[in-house]
Amino acid sequence: MADRFIAFDVETPNSANDRMSAIGITVVEDGTIVEKFSTLVNPETYFHPFNVQLTGITPEMAAAAPTFPELWETIGPVLGSGILIAHNAPFDMGVLSKCLRAYGIPWPDQAIYACTCRMGKACYPALENHRLNTLCHSLKIPLNHHDAGSDSEGCARLLLNYLGKGLDVSRFLRRYDMTRSRTIGGI
Repeated sequence: MADRFIAFDVETPNSANDRMSAIGITVVEDGTIVEKFSTLVNPETYFHPFNVQLTGITPEMAAAAPTFPELWETIGPVLGSGILIAHNAPFDMGVLSKCLRAYGIPWPDQAIYACTCRMGKACYPALENHRLNTLCHSLKIPLNHHDAGSDSEGCARLLLNYLGKGLDVSRFLRRYDMTRSRTIGGI
């Protein structure tokens, strides 16, 4: 199994969930965080008040940010360099696949991912819930929830915690169909 995991988190401007207003990426290699990246993204679409309230990202803040295609040269190689990890991963995987499709950006038809929420349920079954903020609070992992950079780092630190407890990530690997935006099964 790979020793390189790419924890990522996206924020969206509205409930269509087909564009990003922010992305955070934290790279874990050989059990250590080796790289962190986060940025606002100009989604080139409307912002719903609910999303603005949830994320704190306004249209004005995102207007000067790079668009997804402008970022892709930087983030594409990183996202493609290991196993993707996210909390409630089908959501983040879906947003990523829809952005790629909307902008006509080529990427492999399938991607391998694992979800730190599912892993958290296996490692900490007694918690009242397995939301990112609940797990991070319980494990004393700093988190500024709904900040994509902080959420991706929190996700990476959860993964490191699970690995430290002896969790076998290969049990949680799933295959995602990037063209149909859906999980198609385990590995």
